[in-house]
Amino acid sequence: MRSAYLIVLGLLLCLFADPARAEKRVALIIGIADYQQAPRLFNPARDAEAMTALFKKSGFDVVQSRRDLGIVDLRRAIREFSETSRDADIAVVYYAGHGIEVDGVNYLVPADAKLASDFDVEDETISLERVLKALDPAKRLRLVILDACRDNPFTRTMKRTVASRAIGRGLAKIEPTMSDTLVAYAAKAGAVAADGDGQNSPFAIALLKHITEPGLDLRIAFGRVRDDVLKATGNRQEPFVYGSLGGNTMSLVPQVAKPVDPDAEARILYELAAQVGTREAWDSFLAKHQSGFFADLARGQKAKLASAEQGRAKADDAKRQAEEQAAQKAVDFRKQLEEQAARQTAEAKQKLSEQAKRDLEEARQQIAEQAKKQLDDARRELDKAQKQADAARQQVEDARKQAMAEAQAQVEQAKREGKEQPAKLAALTPNQPVAPAAPAASAPAMDPADIARLLQAHLKRVGCDPGNSDGQWDDASKKALELFNKNAQTKFDIKLASLDALDGVRGKADRVCPLVCPKGQKADGDRCVQTSCGAGFFLNSSGACEKRPEPAPKPKTVTREAPARAAPAAPRGGKCFTFNGRTYCE
Repeated sequence: MRSAYLIVLGLLLCLFADPARAEKRVALIIGIADYQQAPRLFNPARDAEAMTALFKKSGFDVVQSRRDLGIVDLRRAIREFSETSRDADIAVVYYAGHGIEVDGVNYLVPADAKLASDFDVEDETISLERVLKALDPAKRLRLVILDACRDNPFTRTMKRTVASRAIGRGLAKIEPTMSDTLVAYAAKAGAVAADGDGQNSPFAIALLKHITEPGLDLRIAFGRVRDDVLKATGNRQEPFVYGSLGGNTMSLVPQVAKPVDPDAEARILYELAAQVGTREAWDSFLAKHQSGFFADLARGQKAKLASAEQGRAKADDAKRQAEEQAAQKAVDFRKQLEEQAARQTAEAKQKLSEQAKRDLEEARQQIAEQAKKQLDDARRELDKAQKQADAARQQVEDARKQAMAEAQAQVEQAKREGKEQPAKLAALTPNQPVAPAAPAASAPAMDPADIARLLQAHLKRVGCDPGNSDGQWDDASKKALELFNKNAQTKFDIKLASLDALDGVRGKADRVCPLVCPKGQKADGDRCVQTSCGAGFFLNSSGACEKRPEPAPKPKTVTREAPARAAPAAPRGGKCFTFNGRTYCE
């Protein structure tokens, strides 16, 4: 039986092995805001930071983030990312900053570019074609996102070395030569994109909302980005995507798989161990699963088996002691009879009379009756000991059968609770009265994940938001319960989701934790609203309104007057006089 259990266990371990690794995805995020020869941009740094966090959260294998690069560092970053893309399936480049179009060619402008003339463009900028070549090694998708269609200040100051050379407004239209390549503009060719007055540009806000939705095709995602930007800008800015893809769905983040029951393997192995019902089977189960709901059940079943074995051992000892006592009593009684008979026989021989004979006969009868009575008592005691031993053995067998039945019932209960879990959550609404707890002897064991899920839901209801209500008691859930303890003056243990904590939180009908709004928002009653600033002010990184800085005044040119020429000193004993502005001395 043990060998069969181990074979089944090995097959289950093969079935529950980890799946193959997903495809490799890499991203390069560039944000240039602090231009040395042009006014500083406010949103590219925040846009790049938000996109970096988005790609990391979406599970990209490599996310490289670069800020305010000069021409040398920008070229190096593009070259290094080309090596990173060599073994990748999906490669993405996001650029926020200034871009320029000269003679139909698009260029990305680094932080130290001067662009005194149109002849300097090739030396001081990076062409979009070079960026696309860096993505060429990627196998499935090459994506370039340009939030660079702003009103470029260099075009107004740039000298023209060739009269026929055209410097366009915004970026020029592009047709990628590589297959499975997309280039997304914040505004279509020849148009200018808005930098935005909020925390991020309108284009960046739409990207953050749509492009990493799991399983969403990029063509649909960029279509939604276009709709959001048009709505946000009053149809003044229309994003555009150039390039083409094949007929298969192409998304940056794969479709999220359905959640897998983490206790599925433990439940199956627990059922097998319950069918075997031996201590060795439970030991094998606990060697694989040392913690969790089913591990606790297995330890309980093992404890019941140990208790039944101890009871059987005690019954066997009682039976053995009863048999030994009965045998010893029989030996002692027989010896006593023999001794008494010998004494009475000797007395009878001495008297040699009929009375003595009668007395001897009566004595023998009395001894025989007493011996019979004592033997009957000994037999009854032996029968009683035998019945006690049989009852103990039957009790051990009944305990073993009951343990197996309870284990099977707990398995079925766990299955039913797994299926009825959504109904439990729907039934325990904030306005529903709490039913009194049933006696502990009749209440079924509750899944710790269900306790955690219910406690998370009620913590969110009273304003102590734990984040997700997925039954995973993580750090966010612990912090939420700690905040509840602080505001409700309770002392529940935050390390685990207990029934006491669930009852305590569920008993609160109103908000307990104060409303805490994220950066850039303020409390308005029982909800958070976006903070808005008046004219001449902007929302800084701390979430407060700050006055826009005044432009620095131009330095004034100071003209120094030449010092007056000192009059020549008169020679000793002579006189000096001035005539027509000149001094003469004798």
